[in-house]
Amino acid sequence: MSDIQEKLNQVVRGQVWRPGVAGFDEARLPWNRAVEQPVDAVVEAADPADVAALVRYAGANGLTIATQPNGHGATGRTDGTILLRTRKLDALEIDPVNRRARIGAGVSSGQLQQAAAAYGLTGLPGSSPVVSVTGVALGGGLSWFGRTHGWVADSVRALDVVDAEGRERHVTADSDPDLFWALRGAGGDFAVVTALELDLHPAPHLYGGRMMWTGEHAFAVLSAYQQIVDSAPDELTLWFTLVHFPGADPMVTVDATYLGPEAEARDLLAELDRLPQPIADSRRVMAVDELGGITGEPTDPSAGLSHAELLTTLDDALLAEPIAPLLSVQVRHLGGAFTRPSDSPHGPLTEPFALYLFGIPRGPEGVLAKQAALAASLPISGRKPFTFLNPAETVADAFAPEAVERLRRIKSHVDPGGVFRSNFPV
Repeated sequence: MSDIQEKLNQVVRGQVWRPGVAGFDEARLPWNRAVEQPVDAVVEAADPADVAALVRYAGANGLTIATQPNGHGATGRTDGTILLRTRKLDALEIDPVNRRARIGAGVSSGQLQQAAAAYGLTGLPGSSPVVSVTGVALGGGLSWFGRTHGWVADSVRALDVVDAEGRERHVTADSDPDLFWALRGAGGDFAVVTALELDLHPAPHLYGGRMMWTGEHAFAVLSAYQQIVDSAPDELTLWFTLVHFPGADPMVTVDATYLGPEAEARDLLAELDRLPQPIADSRRVMAVDELGGITGEPTDPSAGLSHAELLTTLDDALLAEPIAPLLSVQVRHLGGAFTRPSDSPHGPLTEPFALYLFGIPRGPEGVLAKQAALAASLPISGRKPFTFLNPAETVADAFAPEAVERLRRIKSHVDPGGVFRSNFPV
């Protein structure tokens, strides 16, 4: 047993892995297997007290901690760090009277949705049920219901953290406005978040699902999509996606959710029903804990290369060429509550669409080149959602210069010794 592992085993009660020890190579892997993640050790905290003990040890010995529940947003900027896993911080409490949830850092979106659904409430879930709610909130968070309720971070009311001195603290907008602001959108570079308190939202009705057509109908589908989103109420969210699986024919899909009755949803989506017969249509009345099934994203770790942009308008150039070697090209309708004031590093999100380009790293140069070329052909704003940054990007790609400057001042104040290193250090 190495010296550092022996010391860490004396510091924490959770599991410790060190290079050369059985299980280390698996323990250090991020969810995105395309990212190489070198670390000096891995610690899986048993509880917040474990986190505090590890932070005190790191601070006293000049060590750095990188925190991940599972590594969906991993960038590989972990060399020389102790990787802290927070998956076991999985407490979950629902207060249906005050419409509030208290969740540990390891709680997944699907787990929160299942608990909230029992009371006719919802969190702000995205496309995947297996991402951690805390990870999404720390990145700002784009949700199916963001057009109605804004950033996921806008629903956060308090955070339990361990600061750089190893103190457990309860952070709110009143107790520490700077730290509260930074944590709600700029990642985990300022403290280890062990739990969140966030607002839940009423969801008495939900209608949603996916329609899929063969790729030959892409122009017609995009035209119908544009007509619907031009006048869509905030309760309606539509995502348009071009899909091309290796060895299969191209396809085009529209994914939809509507926070309202089925009859209203069908009226709003009528333009889609005038298109040629889809090859699949899963739209139906659903529960809020079934949202993860709409896009059918993988729930097991896999490798992928992503590139995101914000679009100033929708453009037919999206369809000018086949998307191969990309697997998918997705456009998410934003607007609504995203455009309203937000006391977070992003602030209002005024661009009407988010573009997300995804490929499997089989010959990654081709995927990256295609992503860059397609993005360059479209009307992009030059800003990106922090939660969609890829390993080649930095906080400067997501935030305005004045926000980056404020984040760096906060970092120097709350973590002058550099105990914490997030996926995207400020």
